[in-house]
Amino acid sequence: MGKRIRAQRKGSSPRYRVSSHRFPGANRMPREMDVVGEVTELVHSPVHTAPLARVKLPDGDTTLVVATEGVAIGSQIAIGDNVSLRPGNITPLSEIPEGTAINNVELRPGDGGKVARSAGNSCVVEAKLGDKVRIRMPSGSLKELPGTCRATIGVLAGHGRDEMPLRTAGAAHYKAKARGKLFPHVSGVAMNPVDHPHGGGNHQAVHGPNSVARSTPPGAKVGLIAPRRTGRGRGKRV
Repeated sequence: MGKRIRAQRKGSSPRYRVSSHRFPGANRMPREMDVVGEVTELVHSPVHTAPLARVKLPDGDTTLVVATEGVAIGSQIAIGDNVSLRPGNITPLSEIPEGTAINNVELRPGDGGKVARSAGNSCVVEAKLGDKVRIRMPSGSLKELPGTCRATIGVLAGHGRDEMPLRTAGAAHYKAKARGKLFPHVSGVAMNPVDHPHGGGNHQAVHGPNSVARSTPPGAKVGLIAPRRTGRGRGKRV
């Protein structure tokens, strides 16, 4: 009998759990409007690729937001409708001119920011279409969002952090450990048949269908899980 596969081990072993006590907190834009906060601290978080800025609001509360390039300790962060286009300020999309770089964009008004939150990322305001605003995502695709969704002005800090290679296996190990990932990651087709459903055969390939149902038990739930479609594509999809 073979050992339990990776998907089974991840369900119960503490090895795959993130050490959450190391994280300072979540990135959430404050709900308050028409206020000016002050950056009191720049915080390193192992789970975030960009640094976090601790913002103190006028009522004494503090919140953590991803730091924008140009923001430093002591910087003023304006939150509201009529704010200047300074890096770090937070305002609705309807108030941002076309061509402006933005980050930490909300997909729904008040959700705290969901798009362009990793180091060096940004979106661009393309056009205003009535009560909608079209933005260019970091992937290059276009998306129309309600004008009441908020965003932060500027490009996210931490650009270029991935340009330096991981020179040692230890560096890759600790990078994965900080996020509860498995390292090294062995492909299923490289294993034996007793260790993985994709293992075995005279060459490294998935022999047979690699699509499984959503209700498949953990020992066989590998490959494409409940795919929307299978088989070769028939030309460009519209």
